[in-house]
Amino acid sequence: MLHNSASLFARITAIGSYVPSQILTNAELESMVDTNDEWIVQRTGIKERRIAASDEYTSHLCIQAVEEMVVRYPNALDDVELIIVATHTPDLPFPSVACLIQAHFGIPATGAYDLNATCAGFTYGLHTASGLISAGLHRKVLVVGGDTVSKITDYTDRSTCILFGDGAGAVIVEREDEHPAFLAHHLGSDGNGGKHVYRIGLASTLHGDELAGDGKLVQNGREVYKFAVTTVPQGIEKLLAKSGKQRQEIDWFIPHSANLRIIESICEKSNIPFDKALYSLVYYGNTSAASIPLALDLGIKEGKVKAGDTLLLYGFGGGLTHAGLVVRWG
Repeated sequence: MLHNSASLFARITAIGSYVPSQILTNAELESMVDTNDEWIVQRTGIKERRIAASDEYTSHLCIQAVEEMVVRYPNALDDVELIIVATHTPDLPFPSVACLIQAHFGIPATGAYDLNATCAGFTYGLHTASGLISAGLHRKVLVVGGDTVSKITDYTDRSTCILFGDGAGAVIVEREDEHPAFLAHHLGSDGNGGKHVYRIGLASTLHGDELAGDGKLVQNGREVYKFAVTTVPQGIEKLLAKSGKQRQEIDWFIPHSANLRIIESICEKSNIPFDKALYSLVYYGNTSAASIPLALDLGIKEGKVKAGDTLLLYGFGGGLTHAGLVVRWG
């Protein structure tokens, strides 16, 4: 059943982003595993990725992203009532990254929690914030997507270590009655596909099967690819129907920056021109929950994304989870 989103009363009013200073190039990976620059670029489109320092964790990246946002939007944190952080690599199981952000900035009287929908986390966070605001429960929410995937990457596994980097992006979502900017949403999951990308925790079994990985990320890239290039185009069709928008009315398509080949395939299957896709993977790698806000902020800083533009955001990842939104920028 299609539900229209006309009753959503929210918009994004500020954005900031951050990536660590340390760069891991394809050439450096050649000395670590059996791979080469040409092979990596041909299969993924990735040239570099940013890596957090040994004493730099997800909260540090998220705080830097929020600080960059405050430089650009000095009043961004005024009257924030809730902090939602999308991450699957928190510094600690608890306290949450959201609470660490609250403490750092001294934001008073605010709720704070982490949300884990892996690489779809940022779109889930936006959806949650817009829903809570539209329901009248909050008026201003800080949503942050951040991950330090390098800390859970197996650098002996050439199929995964070439992909991942670290980063964070932050936005403010506020109440907007006259010109609401959240136009449509579509969420989904396939828990049976959880075995295709996972990390063991308190349990080392899933659906009764023993899992490998020794606490590092394990991914079946072929199965994740099949999931993404099938599920996301279907979700895009539903988003267009819900929003009442035609393809040509979408100014920018901002998918999770997992792999350039995935993005190319989604664009082809969805009849979206590839030059309308914004992504952050070429120099940042797959930054999980940070990849969409990083790509959006790159588009803004490069002068591509302008006020009034219609954006189609789509995250997908472990769980398996996926979530798409149509939003108007500015």
